[in-house]
Amino acid sequence: MDEKPSAKRGPDVCSLRYGLAVVMHLSNLSMITQRVSLSIAIIAMVNGTQQPAPANASADGPLQDPSGPIGEFHAGTSVYAWSPETQGILFSSISYGILLTLIPSGYLAGIFGAKHMLGAGLLGSSLLSLCTPLAADLGVSLVMVIRVAQGMAQGMAWTGQFTIWAKWAPPLERSKLTSIAGSGAALGSSLILCVGGLISQALGWPFIFYIFGGLGCVCCLLWFTVIYDDPTRHPCISLREQEHIVSSLAQQPTSPRRSVPLKAMARCLPLWAIFSGFFSHFWLCTVIITYLPTYVSSVLHVSIRESGVLSALPFVAASTCTVLGGQLADFLLSRDLLGLLTVRKLFSALGLLLPSLCAVALPFVASSYVTTVVLLILIPGTSNLCDSGFIINTLDIAPRYASFLMGISRGFGLLAGIISSTATGFLISQDSESGWRHVFLLAAAVNLFGLVFYLTFGRVELQDWAKERTLTRL
Repeated sequence: MDEKPSAKRGPDVCSLRYGLAVVMHLSNLSMITQRVSLSIAIIAMVNGTQQPAPANASADGPLQDPSGPIGEFHAGTSVYAWSPETQGILFSSISYGILLTLIPSGYLAGIFGAKHMLGAGLLGSSLLSLCTPLAADLGVSLVMVIRVAQGMAQGMAWTGQFTIWAKWAPPLERSKLTSIAGSGAALGSSLILCVGGLISQALGWPFIFYIFGGLGCVCCLLWFTVIYDDPTRHPCISLREQEHIVSSLAQQPTSPRRSVPLKAMARCLPLWAIFSGFFSHFWLCTVIITYLPTYVSSVLHVSIRESGVLSALPFVAASTCTVLGGQLADFLLSRDLLGLLTVRKLFSALGLLLPSLCAVALPFVASSYVTTVVLLILIPGTSNLCDSGFIINTLDIAPRYASFLMGISRGFGLLAGIISSTATGFLISQDSESGWRHVFLLAAAVNLFGLVFYLTFGRVELQDWAKERTLTRL
């Protein structure tokens, strides 16, 4: 069923393709820190220890901090009267922006190349992050606009990555390379959650946006220097590595303008299985990424310093599991211990079922500090095993359209993120204790639906419509 790559191998760890994975890792780290910055800064921006706002106070403008919130946050920074519902909309607004650009950017990256499109998205997101504190002073509506625009920039940067891997990743190294690149998101989440509170205390919450926006600008320099769309065009690649990559990949026809078999895609159940997996996976992941600092602070009743450290631990585990999962998946494939379909479904099942069990148990062990922390660590860690499952399944069934299909897949994921973050804000605003229980039970139910659908219809064979050169035009 699966074609074996050439026996002649290129260099591994010191190879250029692994260097690209590291640069992509840093870029993903930078983007996720900019996305999560608001989640950690919001604790200081709407600090509950402030005195209630005057009756005529605007919810848009800042409430100046004259006395400091019991020494918890940096003095002199602005505090805003944003309700939980408003915060939920702010959290989800970046997803609206990403959703707007995912599909068109995936299509255009396949035509014009991903390097410049992804680099421009990273640069735009970084510059908008630098502008966020000023926007907050001017009003909550402007913050929403900034977040939507930032989401559009990140949508450009997230999607086209699979266009690069379709040409750079040999079949038996796909899980390893994509997991190294993808683990930057989990590591970035842990980084911002760990140091964000410290930055807020020492310098003030605006510096969370300044520091990580600046980091993104630095990553842009690396991106435009190291990343190339095609290994045959890279000036620094060795002949041995270039031959290894080219010989191991199935040659796909190329043309200045691609036709996209939309009708065939719409009828493809294996593709819908991938979409359902993304929807389920992103539902719980968005809740954890967006609301974990709030959950740790409100349920475990810890300070912002401890909240940041505790919120970072799950994403350290997630980053580790992402890389180890990719290594294990490719090991099982390279040693012929399991078939490709079995590996994809195994890691998808582990990545959807295990976090669901932990999420269901979480509200019932809230009285146990240690057990709660352990479960919070296990949820993102086990969830990221999906990176070796349905997350990269489009490279198996339709490598020619991988970037376009990744855009659609992430669109389903972001739709789930928009719904889940808004629903979470609503549920916990009604009643905190029962609200969190309903949040996690609902997330587990969504995960189980996606798992059953993927196990039933998931496939790894190259689809017939993906072999055609000219079909129904977009």
